[in-house]
Amino acid sequence: MTVRAGREFLMIPGPSTMPDDVLRAMHRPAVDIYAGPLVEMTDALLADLGRVFRTKGRCYIYSANGHGAWEAALTNVLSRGDKVLVLESGRFAINWGAAAAALGCETETIEGNWRRAVDPAAVEARLKADKGGRIKAILVTQIDTASGVVNDIAAIGQAIRAAGHEALFLVDAVASLGCVPFEMDAWGVDVAMAGSQKGLMTPPGLGFVAANARAAAAHKKADLRTPYWDWTARDGEEHYAKHGGTPPEHLLFGLRQALDMLFAEGLDNVFRRHRLLAEAVRQTVSAWASGGAIAFNIEKPAERSDTVTMALMADPAPLLDYCNRKCGVVLGRSIGGLAGKGFRIAHMGHVNAPMVLGTLGAIEMGLRALGRPYGDGGVGAAIAWLGDEVEA
Repeated sequence: MTVRAGREFLMIPGPSTMPDDVLRAMHRPAVDIYAGPLVEMTDALLADLGRVFRTKGRCYIYSANGHGAWEAALTNVLSRGDKVLVLESGRFAINWGAAAAALGCETETIEGNWRRAVDPAAVEARLKADKGGRIKAILVTQIDTASGVVNDIAAIGQAIRAAGHEALFLVDAVASLGCVPFEMDAWGVDVAMAGSQKGLMTPPGLGFVAANARAAAAHKKADLRTPYWDWTARDGEEHYAKHGGTPPEHLLFGLRQALDMLFAEGLDNVFRRHRLLAEAVRQTVSAWASGGAIAFNIEKPAERSDTVTMALMADPAPLLDYCNRKCGVVLGRSIGGLAGKGFRIAHMGHVNAPMVLGTLGAIEMGLRALGRPYGDGGVGAAIAWLGDEVEA
């Protein structure tokens, strides 16, 4: 017996649930790629991405996933042999650093605990010790979906300035853009990148990069540049060149609808919604944790992200299987150094209270059915939190 009939809840940290309006926007014939509305839409999308990144710098759209956007960010500002400082707080900054090494850069890692955020003081100390200025770029994620951590990008940017270092500050905003505040210019970020499939509620396949004036200056002497990723090739007037070839027009139609939805809700309201729903999840996990078998991966409450919660639990596979097979709720498996040590609950993008409460209810149902120990009152704590915070 199952209770799975109905709409499946995809609660993994990307791709996130696609709004029906986004899917409908993509369900249309192809159009002329050389003139007319598609050209105008590209220009509008580039401008609106700047609104989301909160930058006056230039934005670029690639037919690529986040890994492609990593490469676009690196190749446009670095040269072979450049030293890159990687700030570890989970899996993805490490993987970005590995991409830099594969391109011919030298990498150094400030090793981190996958249960804590990056320490800005450690960044400042390392940069002050770099007397010769060998470090050319710093790589960090704002939110790492493997660990569930959120890093304080503003504080890291301040640490770089306090050290008086000239290294470029590169930030992966894949799991944060369109979900939580991101202030590229105010925080001193030189290059930011993201993907379409999380907070921007569009199918996988679009990568985004934003670059400021310091990045543009570094670009002029970077020797890792290749034709497809090159900003110079995309900065001209020719529409075809802005996409490095044929535009991914149906994904662009979806992105246009998704951005319109974000702006209609209001970005501050979007951020507030994510904060409320994330805290509802945290209230529930806190209650479950009192039973002794479940715990937060991220130790400090202030360092737990508003887009994904990583819960530690022994032998999580039966729970994941139960939620999916019996209830139609697909949870995120733990990955990287945390593989097999817990599960992830995503609360990003096109998500609302019924989806979150339903997900938490299915998990608690699974814990009970499987005879796993957990503290009482988990889902009730989420309901109480939202009932108190969401005004009548």
